[in-house]
Amino acid sequence: MELSVQTKNIVEDAHPEAGFQAMRAAGFSCADFSLNQYLLNLDIYQERLNGFFSQSMEELEAFFRPQKRAAEAAGVRIHQMHMPYPIYVPQASERVNRYLWEEVAPKSLRVAKFFGCHNIVVHGFKLREYLGSEEAEWAQTEAFLDAMAPLAVECGVTMCIENLYGGLGGHLVEGPCCDAHKAAERIDRMNEKYGAEVLGFCFDSGHANLVGLDFEMFLEALGPRLKVLHLHDNDGLHDLHQIPYTFAKTRENRASTDWDGLLRGLRAIHFAGTLNFETAPVLTAFPDALKMDALQMLAKIGRYWAAEIEKDAMG
Repeated sequence: MELSVQTKNIVEDAHPEAGFQAMRAAGFSCADFSLNQYLLNLDIYQERLNGFFSQSMEELEAFFRPQKRAAEAAGVRIHQMHMPYPIYVPQASERVNRYLWEEVAPKSLRVAKFFGCHNIVVHGFKLREYLGSEEAEWAQTEAFLDAMAPLAVECGVTMCIENLYGGLGGHLVEGPCCDAHKAAERIDRMNEKYGAEVLGFCFDSGHANLVGLDFEMFLEALGPRLKVLHLHDNDGLHDLHQIPYTFAKTRENRASTDWDGLLRGLRAIHFAGTLNFETAPVLTAFPDALKMDALQMLAKIGRYWAAEIEKDAMG
């Protein structure tokens, strides 16, 4: 079972070699390439498009070639990446949404192919409050996925929908893809339609903790449809993306997040994929002198989890 961590706040465009070497030295053989850092969600919501994805594929490949070579030299495999999000904004102009749909999304898939990356996480559309139902919300997401599916097949990339959270009246509520049984049915239907694994699932532990999902039951319902993980911790109130076991519910140190349920769920479905930590903020939360220690701690947790899953799987 391999370990992975986000490249954001570790790998720098100017000198990618140092970042990938640091990841490998800490114990990570895979990377979650933070493609979403090249067009930030806050800028998308404000309709500030920086033009990065207006570049041709030849220009984008030239830009990313140093990262690709640095990863290969360090022995780090780009296992997954995150498409910029949101990929549709109901309040935004048609110009913005056309750019997201016609430039950002297809070029993200082609960049994934360039890196030899087979999984890209896609946020479902948050439209329930606008359209009135989860089914109508999914229909819009499915239309986008259908539009991208032929290119995903061509690129050999699986688009992975992710459990999200939302806000309503000052309260955290379930967002898109928080029903594992619906997600499983939709994934199966789309993959059957295209005769390929165009759609999979990304389980996000932090988002699941915020809305109180049952980790074990959710993972068991997903089964083999689970392709990638976003593993990180929070206090149950804010999406903090911190080191697992950081937060407690009581002074007796009962963990805020159900990590035991995570391990039971992964064990139950015989998960043999990559344990990926979506923990970029950790690398800015610690002083520079302690960043490598924090990275090594994440890898140590990953090795512990892998041993626990594999030990019980072997009886």
